[in-house]
Amino acid sequence: GAMSASAVYVLDLKGKVLICRNYRGDVDMSEVEHFMPILMEKEEEGTLSPILAHGGVRFMWIKHNNLYLVATSKKNACVSLVFSFLYKVVQVFSEYFKELEEESIRDNFVIIYELLDELMDFGYPQTTDSKILQEYITQEGHKLETGAPRPPATVTNAVSWRSEGIKYRKNEVFLDVIESVNLLVAHQSSLIFLFVFVQVSANGNVLRSEIVGSIKMRVFLSGMPELRLGLNDKVLFDNTGRGKSKSVELEDVKFHQCVRLSRFENDRTISFIPPDGEFELMSYRLNTHVKPLIWIESVIEKHSHSRIEYMIKAKSQFKRRSTANNVEIHIPVPNDADSPKFKTTVGSVKWVPENSEIVWSIKSFPGGKEYLMRAHFGLPSVEAEDKEGKPPISVKFEIPYFTTSGIQVRYLKIIEKSGYQALPWVRYITQNGDYQLRTQ
Repeated sequence: GAMSASAVYVLDLKGKVLICRNYRGDVDMSEVEHFMPILMEKEEEGTLSPILAHGGVRFMWIKHNNLYLVATSKKNACVSLVFSFLYKVVQVFSEYFKELEEESIRDNFVIIYELLDELMDFGYPQTTDSKILQEYITQEGHKLETGAPRPPATVTNAVSWRSEGIKYRKNEVFLDVIESVNLLVAHQSSLIFLFVFVQVSANGNVLRSEIVGSIKMRVFLSGMPELRLGLNDKVLFDNTGRGKSKSVELEDVKFHQCVRLSRFENDRTISFIPPDGEFELMSYRLNTHVKPLIWIESVIEKHSHSRIEYMIKAKSQFKRRSTANNVEIHIPVPNDADSPKFKTTVGSVKWVPENSEIVWSIKSFPGGKEYLMRAHFGLPSVEAEDKEGKPPISVKFEIPYFTTSGIQVRYLKIIEKSGYQALPWVRYITQNGDYQLRTQ
């Protein structure tokens, strides 16, 4: 690139390497051992200059406090760019770590590697504008509004979404993976007049089946922690092309501004300095072709406008080891229905006349089960058939320890310079979103 520095090093006063980043791989990393002897020799001769050479390798260097920052290059690197880069490193590191000296380098390896990558990712010619870079590193991927630059984060706090000096007696992180299932099934019931009884086909037409996923976090961590989240290999993000058939392809992935996007695009690592408290780390969408988790069949019989009967079958189509909790099946009934009678094998049924519906509640609904409910109402009026069509049956549920997508948290690493131990807690929940089965 325009920059073409092969590698960047931070050395202590004796010339020992504290940290280095090899960008191009075209210069032997051990070349830096010649830097200090040459520097001392030139200093004695009184011919010290900001560019030193050894064989075909050039060292461009600056000194800051008790550190040397050195870039090596082979070709004719654009010298002014390399130096503006080194000064930029000093400026950005100082903003992140208050004092840029040996100790802050030792304490912040993780973040320093990230920053060195970020500064390099950013493409050199622009790095001369520190405001843009500052904006880029603190609010990654949130492009500047053109024409209306946001004020840069204050120098004391480079991470605009998290303040300094946060302290907790107990360091903990809670992470919830929540998937909401949106389902729309076209009508699959028979409306039967008089006494004709028809068995209903179980497969209504699934018009829409999608999952909207969200990873929500509650963070109670002291200091400036660096978090890394690893998801299972089954998960593919949109632009990875078609993967293995077992894989899950997430669409519309959106991250909170704290996530380092360049790092994610590079190796799919989700790394970030989290805000304090509660926030949504990421959201995604996914079209699924799994069987609807809870399937409802309904047979509705209307008898010569004097009464109406419902037979509702609910079926859980997920694995036996999972259980849906707090299941509610909402079945619409005519406005003028009265004198209800109910019979069910499980749970309880109540009539909610103000919503013109009955609600069948099942506290705990294990996978692979099938339950029946019958309801009977009187219909006093002899009114014309309503042409508007009926509201759909809707279902509410929550299945803990379960995701439809198969997404799993492999690890959640928490790194903070004071080295405290922190506990990560991870939960999975699948719940209904807009979950509707239309009756005829």
